[in-house]
Amino acid sequence: MKLFDLHCDTIERMEELGENMLTDKTQLSLKYLPQIEKWCQTFAIFIPDSKRGVDAVSYYEQVLAYFHKMLQKHADIVEMANTADDIRRITGSKKCAALLSVEGGAVLDGKLENIEKLKKDGVKMMTLTWNGANELASGNVNPEMGFTAFGREAVREMERQNIIVDVSHLNDKGMEELMGFATKPIIATHSNLRSVCSHKRNVTEEMFRYIVEHKGLCGLNLLHGFVSDEPMKDSKAELFRHVYRMLELGGEDVIACGSDFDGGITSQMDNPALFASFGDYMVDHGISRRVSDKIMFENALHFFEENIK
Repeated sequence: MKLFDLHCDTIERMEELGENMLTDKTQLSLKYLPQIEKWCQTFAIFIPDSKRGVDAVSYYEQVLAYFHKMLQKHADIVEMANTADDIRRITGSKKCAALLSVEGGAVLDGKLENIEKLKKDGVKMMTLTWNGANELASGNVNPEMGFTAFGREAVREMERQNIIVDVSHLNDKGMEELMGFATKPIIATHSNLRSVCSHKRNVTEEMFRYIVEHKGLCGLNLLHGFVSDEPMKDSKAELFRHVYRMLELGGEDVIACGSDFDGGITSQMDNPALFASFGDYMVDHGISRRVSDKIMFENALHFFEENIK
């Protein structure tokens, strides 16, 4: 089983609980590493909508310090990756390759120069917004708000610094505008299809087609409210409906994984080993092993090989 997971909120939860990466108190734990053949995990530093300005920056620094503390503590089983070659080397040695991202553009404190700092910290992706508005744009709390002038400048600077623009949480107006001015591939690290599950956090088919045409990524989110409009019965079968439709839309090269572990998800696949087993489920239900491997690992690896220099 393989897993390249584009998004989890677990490092913040570990810091809050004072737990290490082998804890049994979080959904995502490295205790599952022996069950996964290859595992690359993106750890997002989540900036709550309540944090703005220097408070957002301080909060980021606090969680970042804990992330590095945990990497040092567990250096025998996890290592931070900066390139696709790093990911291959680390996962090939049976360690977990760790990527760093930020969820919430409030971390910039309205200053373009902070993007360069994120780059130096090793941040590979930044989710532009959470649910509310910040200095860049807004999530679905403010559906009529598009990009600010600073937000457009920030996207251009992120592209220059090779920090990937993550559109999960961005509202429809912002996404429509971004599709008109982005010059590099974008990703939706943890978003499903709105045509399969109507939650506004999911991408429309038009948005998904844009991601396909521009060679981005769309990570399958496990949160049941983003998977199905009906009560949870079979998480794998319900998530498979998104995969099937995404494939019909030409998404073979862009479907990836974005668990959202410890972001409040409810799923029968509530740990990394169970999520990794979704690859076998797809094969058992008519998807070729080649395509299953692309979805679970290879698409994301190829994307980083092409876009992270």
